[in-house]
Amino acid sequence: MSNIKTLRDSAGIRWTALLLLALSMFCAYIFVDILSPIKDLMQSQRGWDSTAFGTMQGSETFLNVFVFFLIFAGIILDKMGVRFTALLSGAVMLVGALIDWYAVSDSFVGSGLDTWFTNNLNYIPGFDELGVSPFYEGMPSSAKFAAVGFMIFGCGCEMAGITVSRGIVKWFKGREMALAMGSEMALARLGVATCMIFSPFFAKFGGNIDVSRSVAFSVVLMCIAMIMFITYFFMDKKLDSQTGEAEEKDDPFKLSDLGAILSSSGFWLVSLLCVLYYSAIFPFQKYAVNMLQCNLSLTPGEGFWNSETNPTVTFIQYGLMLVVAACSFTSNFSKNKAMKYGLMLAAVVALVVYCYMGYMRGTAETIFAVFPLLAVAITPILGSYVDHKGKAATMLILGSLLLIGCHLTFAFVLPLFKGNAVAGVIVAYTTILVLGASFSLVPASLWPSVPKLVDQKIIGSAYALIFWIQNIGLWLFPLLIGKVLDASNPGVTDPLKFDYTNPLLMLASLGVAAFIIGLILKVVDKKKNIGLELPNITE
Repeated sequence: MSNIKTLRDSAGIRWTALLLLALSMFCAYIFVDILSPIKDLMQSQRGWDSTAFGTMQGSETFLNVFVFFLIFAGIILDKMGVRFTALLSGAVMLVGALIDWYAVSDSFVGSGLDTWFTNNLNYIPGFDELGVSPFYEGMPSSAKFAAVGFMIFGCGCEMAGITVSRGIVKWFKGREMALAMGSEMALARLGVATCMIFSPFFAKFGGNIDVSRSVAFSVVLMCIAMIMFITYFFMDKKLDSQTGEAEEKDDPFKLSDLGAILSSSGFWLVSLLCVLYYSAIFPFQKYAVNMLQCNLSLTPGEGFWNSETNPTVTFIQYGLMLVVAACSFTSNFSKNKAMKYGLMLAAVVALVVYCYMGYMRGTAETIFAVFPLLAVAITPILGSYVDHKGKAATMLILGSLLLIGCHLTFAFVLPLFKGNAVAGVIVAYTTILVLGASFSLVPASLWPSVPKLVDQKIIGSAYALIFWIQNIGLWLFPLLIGKVLDASNPGVTDPLKFDYTNPLLMLASLGVAAFIIGLILKVVDKKKNIGLELPNITE
């Protein structure tokens, strides 16, 4: 203990700070996709057709992209510091979540807000002409109000994203930073699986369908996230009192700061790679369940396997998911070889049983829920490798290659097994797991590279710019996927009979572009000695 001078010198406290930030983002990730697995119920219960659903989902990034809120978030972060911005982002997310919950609840129906949203926001000058309006005439009032809430939530969520990245840099710079960032994203992405499993469960609980229960579940989690941010606030304040450091707000923001960031070719290459890669993942998540429904021969489970009549099966499968995540993650840190391989074996067995249960339940959302599990297992390995050996740019290239392969498999291989339930599910599980593994390569290598590209005092603005560029893709590609899907399926009205080949080819092309950018980035890194291929740990 004699070598511990501040909180961040203690590994336990350092990782506790990371856990608080990661759990907050875990809750946020659940809310982002809370309606994705119950799209069909939103149509039957609230009258949201695919256009209304897609418009509402795309609204999350609207203010970030078109009102440049993310840029302002970066400025707030640089001027006010991590802990203030963490609390602000948590509060903004909670407000947006509460609005969404009310919008889809029975209380909204027939209310004054219902009438107002029905009669207003049917035409937004300028935005309608450009085809980017978050509302349209005939859009259900509940979808409009939910879009408002989702916009607000989106501002808080992306602000939280850059704040968490900055917080990890603050606590882990010169230490195991890539491992920390990768671990944070691995835990946060378990929110995707949690959402896929529990959103339909709560909506259909007791045989009485109520979509607001799913949103209420995620609102409770957002309250927990707020508590996590408050706890982190006091830890961060104690750290600053020990180090005597200012809370990153002494240097006033100047336009020349942005100029310094934008003049970096490495920054632009990393930003382009980020938007291309993430645009092939996050928008895909919105459609992945429906894509599986269209390409797999699924038979809903009966008896024990029917979660509507037997809720226990849902909790057993989720428990297995946690066992897979916990055992595979902790096996990376075990010094004892017997313990290490024992944990790995337990993870593999639990994963096989989990996948079998998903097949027996016969629902696409439980199959796609496997998405983050392999990422959780290999992220510590990747993060540790980047920390000690480097090769971040090489990992980005590898991630792009895996991304291309997965989308091409979904496009051309999976449909071949349409009549073979077992083989189709095996191909689906394998591809989804590899896609998740590909996804883990990005946080473990891309985000820790940003501090090597810009000056420390403007790193918050740099993260904000990258997130803003990324948000352009996250706004654009859900719309493009929908348009390409409609154009590729003229006259098809059954949502279980869509041909997803062309949308998947479009996503694969993003992977090709990311692969090319990765190659260029590696050349630039070598020429300019940026240090992307060098290890993060300097001691």
